[in-house]
Amino acid sequence: MAKGFTLAQLGALPQAGIAADTLAALIADLGGASPVEATAPAPKADILAKPSGAQVAVVTGAGSGIGRASSLKLSEAGFKIVAVDFNASTGEETLRLLREQGGEGIFVQADVSKEEDVERYVKAATDEYGRIDAFFNNAGVLQKFKLLENLEASEFDRILNVNVRGTFLGLKHVLKVMHAQGYGSIINTASTAGLRAEHSMSAYTASKHAVIGLTKAAAIEYVKKGIRVNAICPGGVDTALTQAVPTMMQESGYVPEEFPNMRIGRFADPTELAEMVVFLAGHGSSYMTGSVIAVDGGLTL
Repeated sequence: MAKGFTLAQLGALPQAGIAADTLAALIADLGGASPVEATAPAPKADILAKPSGAQVAVVTGAGSGIGRASSLKLSEAGFKIVAVDFNASTGEETLRLLREQGGEGIFVQADVSKEEDVERYVKAATDEYGRIDAFFNNAGVLQKFKLLENLEASEFDRILNVNVRGTFLGLKHVLKVMHAQGYGSIINTASTAGLRAEHSMSAYTASKHAVIGLTKAAAIEYVKKGIRVNAICPGGVDTALTQAVPTMMQESGYVPEEFPNMRIGRFADPTELAEMVVFLAGHGSSYMTGSVIAVDGGLTL
């Protein structure tokens, strides 16, 4: 019986499909039933649960930019880090930096768009540490600036393979671990391009809208299982990705008709995004799930 409905109220709902004579018989039968003490509801997964011991964070795209800054900040906050990146040299450099500051971690080279690689970095995390407390699902790529009519299908596929498929595969395999644990926090990297369109970046815009959709879908599916899923939307961060934009324009010979306006007057430092990642990974954000947070210097105002 639906919670909060009397039998008569439930029978009045067309969706219930209870015939009038059947409903009358049920009410008559139950009318003489003795009241019994309500049984306690089955325990639910505790979204506020704070596991004991040193926590473990998996970070994709850990070799540079927001991924590297977040790996270092999470390490400072006491997390053991599983750093994942396609580029082995930059990934290993991140590992060296966090060890220099007294942290602990491992590096796994992986292409996040390949399921076997995703399974491998998740297995490496559980083999090494036995758990995954936080997952920063961050790896992503920018597209070439082009009007949609000039965008090659191969370029569209490249962007969606990393930004959408990679995000999906990370969610799929890390959620299996967190579901078995009964807890966990996931942070996906979307973008201000997931909140609005960016000129001449149709594939990237579509991919980041999809990341927000995946975030909300995962959040609602796992909200009763002790797992929180949120997304950050950076806008204008000083990373290797954004530093490559002038070169990309020069190579393509195309300049978009308009550029994002950093109303705060500057690009963000990656550490400013990392602070939000640490907050969402930790217990302080325990009442947040399905949130899509713009960290953009007022870009989307």
